[in-house]
Amino acid sequence: MIEEVPQNPVLSFDDTENPLPFTELQTEDPVLDVQLRPQSLEEYIGQEKIKQSLSIFMEAAKQRKEALEHVLLFGPPGLGKTTLAHIIAKEMGVGIRVTSGPAMERAGDLAAILTNLSDGDILFIDEIHRLPKILAEALYPAMEDYVFDIILGKGPSARTIRLNLPKFTLIGATTRMSLLSGPLRDRFGSLFHLDFYKEEEIGIILQRSSRILDIPLEDVAMHVISQRTRGVPRIANRILKRVRDYAQVRGNGIIDEKTAQDALGSMGIDHLGLDELDQKILSTIIQKFGGGPVGLSTIAASLSEEMETIEEVYEPFLMQLGFLSRTPRGRVATELAYRHLGFPIQTQNQTSFL
Repeated sequence: MIEEVPQNPVLSFDDTENPLPFTELQTEDPVLDVQLRPQSLEEYIGQEKIKQSLSIFMEAAKQRKEALEHVLLFGPPGLGKTTLAHIIAKEMGVGIRVTSGPAMERAGDLAAILTNLSDGDILFIDEIHRLPKILAEALYPAMEDYVFDIILGKGPSARTIRLNLPKFTLIGATTRMSLLSGPLRDRFGSLFHLDFYKEEEIGIILQRSSRILDIPLEDVAMHVISQRTRGVPRIANRILKRVRDYAQVRGNGIIDEKTAQDALGSMGIDHLGLDELDQKILSTIIQKFGGGPVGLSTIAASLSEEMETIEEVYEPFLMQLGFLSRTPRGRVATELAYRHLGFPIQTQNQTSFL
């Protein structure tokens, strides 16, 4: 038996011990680092194709006075998926609630969030690939028909309550597109892949951030830093803050080339942007396992690191540089990795030092 409940009912879930995992409904989230995050599409640097598409979709939705279609943002961490979600909410002039896949465990959590939205509001789910399967499936009718079914009771006495939802927009963000089920993925009207940033784009981001932080940044120093950020704005801003600290304590308060070089050296970041763990990953494969192939779990155990951290954060950059390759038998360090770290390259007949 299905009982239909009107839109925006007053729901009472026993969440006194487990408060709902989302922020208050608003156009801006005060928890965010608003100092360095762009607040509009105009301020958002890079991802030009995505910005053009989003501006058209948003304008069309506003002209029709409809909610924006559901949006899926995917790509490596640190490229601005969360920032884009907040910009969309601000440009559309609607509220936004923020949560993450691992934070929601019960249908009641999701129901309480959805029923407290208003027409046009945005629900942003970060790491949506980690949403429990039962909750992901519960999103299917919510995204298509704006209804949510809750089963109360068990056995023959169980009954289903159907909640009518406002016409909201779901924005999902994921670093693991392959882990999303096909039915959930297909319910998104727009899918956008965020790419790594070009060096000149990172340079513009660094210039903007240095002005906000009120720290002089010389052009040469900007290039030194931008070359070592992996093409990731989050890393660029993190490094800039640490270089600012170095300039303040060890320098004259200005980030020049020498200050940038010295600060990056103290952080263990080499001229290609490899940090200590990057180098440890490659060194472990080369020294302990003869260059590979070696399994990811073995590498993680050797370094006492999480497999997901290595796979999602470090491997993409090492593969982008051509230092690491994935094979059916495991990870293999390439000749470029041997050259970069100064290890002798093993051949069948001889060992050559390059």
